Amino acid sequence: MFYLNFLTEVHRRLQPRAYLEIGIRHGNSLALARCRTVGIDPAYVITAEIDGDVALNRTTSDEYFSRPDPLSPTGGVPFDLSFIDGLHLFEFALRDFIFAERYSAARGVIIFDDVLPRTVDEAARERHTVQWTGDVFWVLEVLHRYRPDLVVTPLHTQPTGLLAVYGLDPTNTVLTDNFGQILAEFRHADPQPVPAELLDRLSVVSAGRFLDAGLLELLSEAHPDATATDLAADLNELTRRQFGHGFVLSSQ
Repeated sequence: MFYLNFLTEVHRRLQPRAYLEIGIRHGNSLALARCRTVGIDPAYVITAEIDGDVALNRTTSDEYFSRPDPLSPTGGVPFDLSFIDGLHLFEFALRDFIFAERYSAARGVIIFDDVLPRTVDEAARERHTVQWTGDVFWVLEVLHRYRPDLVVTPLHTQPTGLLAVYGLDPTNTVLTDNFGQILAEFRHADPQPVPAELLDRLSVVSAGRFLDAGLLELLSEAHPDATATDLAADLNELTRRQFGHGFVLSSQ
């Protein structure tokens, strides 16, 4: 499934009250939103037709989330859906996740783009290919190791995969507290040691299977003020029943 088709279904089924997108580029994914939307990109060049309630911010995510009230464009409503497609280096993607989770509802979903490189060359930190994922794939292992409370599901979409993260806890500071250690541990010189199970995609979840699992419906029907604790049991049980015991990368 092409990633934009998948995102279209996520919007339709989740029915988010507020949507965040980091990395707008031409606006193709931004145009899918049908709710109050915050878009962040220092160099967007929108060519898609945008018809919605959108606050465009030509700035970096670091600058945007340093503002006194990042939720002012939504009237204080936290994000139910976020799409992270900014700079393709894992530390920037991880920092974007930290920002997005902090201002999300616990019932929200955060989706990363470009987590399944097709070759080691595509995964390089120093870009030298036309198609480029960078080393965003390391986010999977970082979240598995430092945030086992989250549900992390890599998805087989075209062209370069997505990662759905849910069971969010906006109050959790583990990633922020350990950010320096994480960089020291996971920032590698090229070529990147990309795990085989990411390159072959045989162990990741198909987009259709994820959509049919009922997770988005469960989250959509959850109370807006539900906490991570309120949702954890149902999410973990449904995920285990649909996908097994989760996805773990091989040792580095």
